[in-house]
Amino acid sequence: MSVDTSYLSPPLDGSLPSARRSADTPKPALSRKLAVVALRQGSLAVFIGVLVYFSIAAPFFLSVGNIGNVLGQSAIAGVLAIGLTVVIIAGGSNVVTGGIDLSLAANMGLSAAVYASLVQAGHGDVVAVLGALGTGLLIGAVNALAITLAGIVPLLATLAVMNVVAGLELVLTQNTVVPASTEFLSTLSASGPFGIPVLAYVLLGFTALATAVVQYTPLGLRLYAVGEFPEAARAAGLRVKAFIAGAFLASGLCGGFAGILSVSYLSGSTTGAGDMLLPVVVTALLGSVFSRRLVPTIGGTLLATLFVSFLINGFQLLNISSTLVSGVQGLLILLVVSATTLLQRKGSQ
Repeated sequence: MSVDTSYLSPPLDGSLPSARRSADTPKPALSRKLAVVALRQGSLAVFIGVLVYFSIAAPFFLSVGNIGNVLGQSAIAGVLAIGLTVVIIAGGSNVVTGGIDLSLAANMGLSAAVYASLVQAGHGDVVAVLGALGTGLLIGAVNALAITLAGIVPLLATLAVMNVVAGLELVLTQNTVVPASTEFLSTLSASGPFGIPVLAYVLLGFTALATAVVQYTPLGLRLYAVGEFPEAARAAGLRVKAFIAGAFLASGLCGGFAGILSVSYLSGSTTGAGDMLLPVVVTALLGSVFSRRLVPTIGGTLLATLFVSFLINGFQLLNISSTLVSGVQGLLILLVVSATTLLQRKGSQ
């Protein structure tokens, strides 16, 4: 069963199902249709154009080894972006009043620190994994309580939690690197079939699982309903706050899982996890333009993750200054948010 969200939210391209189209429904303007097509198809064209350009400028770019490395390096950001996508789906795509979780990167940092510290203390992987996942879940619970019980706007609540969590990480690690090495971590950081990193398979497997839950189950259908039409969902008997709280718990769990992947990738816990925040937000917001209806989807988030990662990888292969990466990511946020906001505003007129 596939979750069809077409009757939950009016598609930005105006392609309403025939059953819903009534005589008094105004047809969308041609200019708006063209703008939607340009945004949706243009994003894919830009993605392909970037791949073609870098493959010509850097012949190693499209090799199996480089693609595998990009997938492996995308695992941490991809897991975090999927967690943020779930929050955006349940809370709505408005970046100010809707769903947002700014604490995800700090969550990953603290979860990684907990994992590495437990290993350093002589505990096994099972305890360390439970510690990291429990830390992420606890942070998600704090966010959920602040937003659903205290009524704080997600943007401010998660911003405050982000600073608290970052401070706790510094206290736990004393702002130093905490090395960690176990057989489990070695397995995660090794290469798998076809010489592709195991982390790449972890990303693809996690994406498939998240897609199955969010896009193909009634739970995912209700998440979209709660995010796009909370009043209608409440009238239909859905517990809106419970779904929003559940989304933040899932996001927190993703932060804990990403922390484990981070420890395996870096062979320990290192400070500076906050640097991951901008790429994660870029990826989650960019994901909507890769979906057919311009709404957040797990598949769109995966494509956005790969787009951002290939962009960074191409810059590195061409020895372009890494300082430009942040500027490009900020520009992508500006373009995507501006375009989708203008289209939504035009659609409501």
